[in-house]
Amino acid sequence: MKKILRIVGLIIIVVAIIAAITVSMNVKPSNSDRIWDEQTTIGNIDAKNYFIIYSDIMCPYCVAFENAIFENEEAFENYIKENDILVEVRLSDFLYEFGESRPINSRYSAEATYCAKKENKFWDYYRIAITTVWNDYFKDSGKSAFSEMNKLNKDYWIDLGKKIGLGEEFENCVKNDDPIKEIIANAEKTSKLINGMPYFKFNNYISSGFSLSWGWDYVQMYFQAGLDS
Repeated sequence: MKKILRIVGLIIIVVAIIAAITVSMNVKPSNSDRIWDEQTTIGNIDAKNYFIIYSDIMCPYCVAFENAIFENEEAFENYIKENDILVEVRLSDFLYEFGESRPINSRYSAEATYCAKKENKFWDYYRIAITTVWNDYFKDSGKSAFSEMNKLNKDYWIDLGKKIGLGEEFENCVKNDDPIKEIIANAEKTSKLINGMPYFKFNNYISSGFSLSWGWDYVQMYFQAGLDS
């Protein structure tokens, strides 16, 4: 009888362990546990759907995707609200850290954006940086604009900040490389998670790349693929 009870008890323990493991595997982590920085998100923090954009401002295809969003910002905001989507931008100097040509303005643009973030103006700065770089360089020239953009220095990115009301504190932050450790750390994390740039993870849908000729309709196709997944 004692032997039978021990066997039954062992079975109960094993079943309990298996059940606990199964439950833990099926528990979805909250969005707030997964995001890198809440300031770089837009949408409901507890949204059912979660879309991550890995980006670098010196990536013309990233800029094409994000410019299409900013050109249709009202439609975009309505879309993510109606479909209960949280969007997070994970920006770094990935192309400087890991790219072949290592464009220095990958680092400068990231530094300026992070410095704006310190003053709670991430989206204001990101919007003007994306739209300006698109219209000034990538819209007509694509990757060939790199040679012209190599002439840019930190003043270009500082001047964009001045246009949205950022002042001396922002300028000093950029000039002193204040956020560089955070940027490098995020580039390192990005390198372990992506394959190509831009890179998208939307629910269970993963993709990379975007065409310079695509617009808002194609952005919605990416979102829909994530919703369908």
